[in-house]
Amino acid sequence: GKRDKHLNKRSKKQKETGRTIATEDRSAVSFLASGNPPHQLSPLAALYSSATLPSIPYHYRVSRQRQVQVLPNPRIPRPRLLPLPQQQEMGSVDASETTVTGWAARDATGHLSPYRYTLRKTGPEDVVLKVKYCGICHTDVHQVKNDLGASKYPMVPGHEVVGEVVEVGPEVSKFRAGDVVGVGVIVGCCRDCRPCKANVEQYCNKKIWSYNDVYTDGKPTQGGFASAMVVDQKFVVKIPAGLAPEQAAPLLCAGVTVYSPLKHFGLMTPGLRGGILGLGGVGHMGVKVAKSMGHRVTVISSSNKKRAEAMDDLGADAYLVSSDTDQMAAAADSLDYIIDTVPAKHPLEPYLALLKMDGKLVLMGVIAEPLSFVSPMVMLGRKTITGSFIGSMDETEEVLQFCVDKGLTSQIEVVKMDYVNQAFERLERNDVRYRFVVDVGGSNIEDAA
Repeated sequence: GKRDKHLNKRSKKQKETGRTIATEDRSAVSFLASGNPPHQLSPLAALYSSATLPSIPYHYRVSRQRQVQVLPNPRIPRPRLLPLPQQQEMGSVDASETTVTGWAARDATGHLSPYRYTLRKTGPEDVVLKVKYCGICHTDVHQVKNDLGASKYPMVPGHEVVGEVVEVGPEVSKFRAGDVVGVGVIVGCCRDCRPCKANVEQYCNKKIWSYNDVYTDGKPTQGGFASAMVVDQKFVVKIPAGLAPEQAAPLLCAGVTVYSPLKHFGLMTPGLRGGILGLGGVGHMGVKVAKSMGHRVTVISSSNKKRAEAMDDLGADAYLVSSDTDQMAAAADSLDYIIDTVPAKHPLEPYLALLKMDGKLVLMGVIAEPLSFVSPMVMLGRKTITGSFIGSMDETEEVLQFCVDKGLTSQIEVVKMDYVNQAFERLERNDVRYRFVVDVGGSNIEDAA
């Protein structure tokens, strides 16, 4: 009663400072702090948003200065609240912090330019790495242009990061200075939920993204288009000998994204027939990995223009044009699985028809619109539509070693940082074979700021 009246009453001071909400949705709080009300959040925006806030009901006040305040609640112990960062304070310098240069997007145009900011303090289990290379993923384009509705700026993208260890915290046991290491899509998790305890931390609901997120100390995370990063040792992997650092970068996302579902769904047996839908950064690694497992691989594309590269360059066994109804009809019931890498809305039914009984369609593209199909397409063949998201840290280590053992490399185009905006434009046009990798270490980005 009295408590509710107190919360519902809007004093003059409350009107000046902002609005009060009662919620357990930390995404909603995050977006309120950035000026976007909860009713505007799409499911994808909520999925790709996380602020480090309590996961139980609390009353919050969000000020016009983007500060989140927990209001007293005598019935629930008050938590330690980690504040959302203010953009104007991101470059502030503390005696114990290191200032670095990254290339950041300032708004939804997605244009990247030099940006100075401070790294968080090195913790006991942290690894400091000097970035050498960073791959460009299609998700980077989505994020810098706010296609998912969850972007916060300034944003330094990049989640296929390879660098050299220059410092380690006192409790770091896995790495030492001079090691060549990799960092992928996530840099934090709760470590207590079912996925975390099962070592599939990429499915933790409280995972922390390598950029466009907030770390546990309240500082924004920034990605690998930068001179240096600080990352907890759990989310760092050693790049094995025999794998060039620029070649390793795409494996930290594209490579493990393909490897993980093949392993999880029991699709590593030689002799299986697999389809790869979409021949981009993830798709080309799908062909290489599946072939190395002894599968007969069919590349599925909307036109004939990639036939030669699929068959001759990547070694696919067959090529199927999805717009050719006769070809599609002839290939019905022929595949054990399809890895669907297309990052845009597309029909599912033509591809479901290609699957054998108990076949699996594994979705991997980040798509902001609903997909649809008629249920008999699944029911009459006991087929499965499922999804998979990157891979665990264990699987990341596995795929790196798998590529060394099998002699696999990704096909890349190495560019300097001052070419990154053109690279993003070309990626949107699918004008790359098959992954851009930025030579961060050779770009002298500190001099550009």
